[in-house]
Amino acid sequence: MTALARETTNEMLHRRLRSPAAWRETVDLFAILTAASLPWSTSLAGIFNALMLLCMVPFLDVRAFLQSLKRPICIAPIALVVLALLGTLWSDAPWGARLYAVNPTVKLLVLPVLLYHFERSPRSKWVFVAFLVSCALLSVMSWLVAFYPNLTLKTDAAERGIFVKNYIDQSQEFTLCAVALAYPIVMLLREKRYWLAGLLTALALSFFVNMVFVVVSRTALVTIPIMFGVFALLHLKWRSIALISVALLVGAVLAWHASPYLRHTAERFSDEYTRYMERGEPSSAGLRIEFWRKSLGFFAEAPIAGHGTGSTRGLFERVATPAGQYKASAEVIGNPHNQTLNVAVQWGLIGVAVLYAIWILHLLLFRGDGLTNWIGLLVVVQNVFTSLFNSHLFDFHEGWMYVIGVGVAGGMVVREQQLGTKMGKPVPEGPRGWQVLSR
Repeated sequence: MTALARETTNEMLHRRLRSPAAWRETVDLFAILTAASLPWSTSLAGIFNALMLLCMVPFLDVRAFLQSLKRPICIAPIALVVLALLGTLWSDAPWGARLYAVNPTVKLLVLPVLLYHFERSPRSKWVFVAFLVSCALLSVMSWLVAFYPNLTLKTDAAERGIFVKNYIDQSQEFTLCAVALAYPIVMLLREKRYWLAGLLTALALSFFVNMVFVVVSRTALVTIPIMFGVFALLHLKWRSIALISVALLVGAVLAWHASPYLRHTAERFSDEYTRYMERGEPSSAGLRIEFWRKSLGFFAEAPIAGHGTGSTRGLFERVATPAGQYKASAEVIGNPHNQTLNVAVQWGLIGVAVLYAIWILHLLLFRGDGLTNWIGLLVVVQNVFTSLFNSHLFDFHEGWMYVIGVGVAGGMVVREQQLGTKMGKPVPEGPRGWQVLSR
């Protein structure tokens, strides 16, 4: 009996190993696990992502895949990686620094792979559900760490309410989830499905409450109104926009008065700016201004092709003041904390053109209506505006949020368009707001 069961199990396993459908399901599973693990662990996310890519290989339709790479939405991210490789040829940095600087761009090669796979997968939505649930659990853990700091896994417990990673990554996750829920909430209210709408509203508010009373990044404070503005412009009538704006303003005022932490976070910027301008102190805001000022000078020296891959740190070392003077001008860094300047210093206007092509093409990809388009659009909008203050396309966590979000949502959008075309249905031209934006 045992031998028969073992033989049956081996046959089933052998049959699944020879089944393309089974391999596609496994790819979906690892994509879901990658999204679920991203808020918690960079190592697990990397492992699951590598396994996902490996499981695509056995039954990959090479011809169809290569054909899909010819689309502009795939060409643009590939072009930035190629430019980073070519940039090593005219860089003066040591070869170790050049190759290290190529590494942050490599994740963009996964984006066309995800677009290709999720054009063919019916389980794309579970990737986003997994990320949302994972972030909700992290929010609960953040509250626990806020009251019981010893629960944190970080060796440096200075960041309040942070169980793993850092407050910038956590704020990015919570902001994306909270604002993304606005679309299904509005749709459910229009359908008079009040209980489910109330549940999602409570979940969205839980993310905002955590950011108000536990921890939030200043980048999130700046980008949240912009993201809500995009949603209102695309999906709400002017009367609704006015009413919701008043409600949000009242809520912001109440949060401001109720949360000393929120006031301290916002007011700290003014203090840091003053200390930098008057005494040159290396505060967070002051350092950013210093990095941007110097980076603009580096860009002016080589505006067309830049200084080459990995050259940024050497350029900052060249203009740094003596180390004995601990001021902002003495700081040396390989990342100017602005995505455009990061690209411009290394690859000039050529690199900036490719970077903006990536963002514009992916924004246009999500110009239709529906939840999938909203999620994809929001991922791009968040990355564009947070990249004013950080190099988020090149950072590990935020970069993978972009790659996974655009790759999965983009594949779903292309799939829906293809199904609509086969069934003879017209492809949606986009919601009302796109007409406003295009004027």
